[in-house]
Amino acid sequence: MFGFTPYNYETFRRNLLIKDLAFTKFLGAPKPGDEAPDFQGRTIDGDKIRLSDFEGESNVVVTFGSVTCPFTAASIKGLNELYEDFSDEVEFLFVYVREAHPGEEIGPHREMREKVRAAEQLRDEENVEIPILVDDLNGHIHKKYGKAPNPTYLIDRSGRIAFRMLNTNTTVLGAAIEELLERQEDRGTDHVIVHGGEYHGIPKASALLHTHRALRRGGKKSVDDFKHEMGWPGRVAVTGSRVVAPVVEHPLAALAMVGATAGVIALGIWGGLALRNRRKSIYRNPYDYGQFKSRRRDGDDRNDYEAVGI
Repeated sequence: MFGFTPYNYETFRRNLLIKDLAFTKFLGAPKPGDEAPDFQGRTIDGDKIRLSDFEGESNVVVTFGSVTCPFTAASIKGLNELYEDFSDEVEFLFVYVREAHPGEEIGPHREMREKVRAAEQLRDEENVEIPILVDDLNGHIHKKYGKAPNPTYLIDRSGRIAFRMLNTNTTVLGAAIEELLERQEDRGTDHVIVHGGEYHGIPKASALLHTHRALRRGGKKSVDDFKHEMGWPGRVAVTGSRVVAPVVEHPLAALAMVGATAGVIALGIWGGLALRNRRKSIYRNPYDYGQFKSRRRDGDDRNDYEAVGI
């Protein structure tokens, strides 16, 4: 009823968030210490990548998401920073999955070219620096890792899960990567479980800022479905993110706009007061017509005609 296929869904429903996505559990997902399920895919640039190729060579961060997912939008900046900091020691892969909030603009993917275009839109609009692999229409890669909308897995050089996150929090992920690298060096081993093995937190505040921006890419239907299914918290999230996010993301531009607006208001007030004072001076001296005298034209020796008070 809710999906174009058993994997993709036609419309966002709250029960999918709670039940099908197992939002508070890692149902069907590999556990810390388990061997990471192998997968193979192509990036949007056409490069073929297999996870097992990194075994014995490099640690790997694998994160999942879509262009209509607020959690994904909230995580990209931090992921890019981690990629810049650790790319010499850790491989980063982004797996593009089903749309979290399908709509009339970006809906459930019926063809791979549609899904690739959506992945390209995510890359371009969010400035994703990490290689993006596009999962197939049935989500074979995503299903192996639990099907949550924005999980992340840290896989050590042995090919096993060192750490997993139900939703991507890049601050926590960065600490887990640092711990992994330190323990591998200290112990001289490839396999290490770090940071307690897993993280269940939901980055509500950061996702809130990106809610409207992510949903509007799906279209009006995506926004309306979210507000309807999530009730008043959903409506607050959409409205709040539409107003607050531009200020947070572009504080200098926001300050400039505030300054310009204040300047226009101040100029308007000053002009209004000046005009008011001028009118008051006219009304205060009703018989002072000096300001209305016409100037004598050059070469005109006729007498000026001046009005006189009656």
